[in-house]
Parts: sequence; structure tokens; C-alpha cells
Amino acid sequence: MNFTDISNHLGRFTVGIAGAGGLGSNCALALARSGIGRLVIADFDVIDRSNLNRQFYFADQVGMKKTEALRMNLDRIGSNTRVDAFNIMLNPGNISTIFKDCQIIIEAFDRADMKEMLAETVLTLWPGRPLIMGSGMAGYGMSETLKVRDLGDNLYVCGDEQTEISDDLPPMAPRVGIVASMQANLAIELLMKME
Repeated sequence: MNFTDISNHLGRFTVGIAGAGGLGSNCALALARSGIGRLVIADFDVIDRSNLNRQFYFADQVGMKKTEALRMNLDRIGSNTRVDAFNIMLNPGNISTIFKDCQIIIEAFDRADMKEMLAETVLTLWPGRPLIMGSGMAGYGMSETLKVRDLGDNLYVCGDEQTEISDDLPPMAPRVGIVASMQANLAIELLMKME
């Protein structure tokens, strides 16, 4: 199967991304470059200068809403991916509306409580729909520790599931980018098996 065949197949699907920071912005970039038909992205944050070391944003976008800047940046790469961006904080009440048309949902939050809320909500609403989460990507090196784990019931985790972000172990572009690409790669793998 050549790239045109793959992107034509992927062009029929919609992927939801909860969060537009390091994981979400880089995952969206990989999916758009691969030919995903539609991305539904939700985040409520604005770009800070401290985000530029690992997120798919630029210095002149500092202060912009992440969802708006990400849509602009994805448009600039020339992909045919339609981007629906929601500048909103996700909660159990709005997830069902925002991600209702998505065949796969990708979790890209920083906070553990938000990760838990999204997982509980998505797995309750759509038990047959894959949810791809990220956990454990702080620091640098240790590439061999990064993996994809199938937890069953359409729940997957990408990362090492251990390294937590701290002052001594900050999020760095290489490991964050690797995990974001693992999430995108798994989404593509799962979508290529769907009719």
C-alpha cells in the first residue's frame, strides 16, 4: 500500500485530541501529515514562551490560544486535514458533544486528574472506541523505556508510565515528541484496520 492509498483511507476518519500542548500539538502535526481527514482538538490554554521548547508553536504566537495557533500551523503545512478547534476546558458534560464523531480519542493532558476524568468519561460513553493516553515522558535519553501498552478494553498508554515532570526532570522536546509520535502511530495503525 503506497502513501496515497494510506492517506486516502485515513482521510475518511476523525481523531479527537484532548489537549494541545507538547503531546497534542505534535501528535496533531503527525496525524495531519499522514492524511487524517479531520481532527477535533480541545484545549483552553494560551501559548507561553516556556512552551516553545517542546510544542508545535512559534515565538510570534506567544499569548495566542493554543487551539487557534495549532489550526493555523496545521493549515500552513498544506495538509487536507479539517481541524475543528474548541477553546474550552473539557469536562464530563461536554466531552460527549465535542468528541462524538471521533473514531479514536487521544489524551494529551498534563494533569493526572484530567487524564483520569477523560478516561472514565470516554470509556463509559464509548466502550468500543480506542482511547490512547500518554504517561511518562519527562527528561531526556532513556528511549528504550518508552513503549506502547495495550491495557485491554480499547485503552492504550504510550510512554514509560513512570517519569513524572519535576524541576529536575522537565519535559524535553525529544521524549515528548517520541511519545506524541507513538500516539499518532498507534492511531494510524488502529485506523488502518477499520473499514
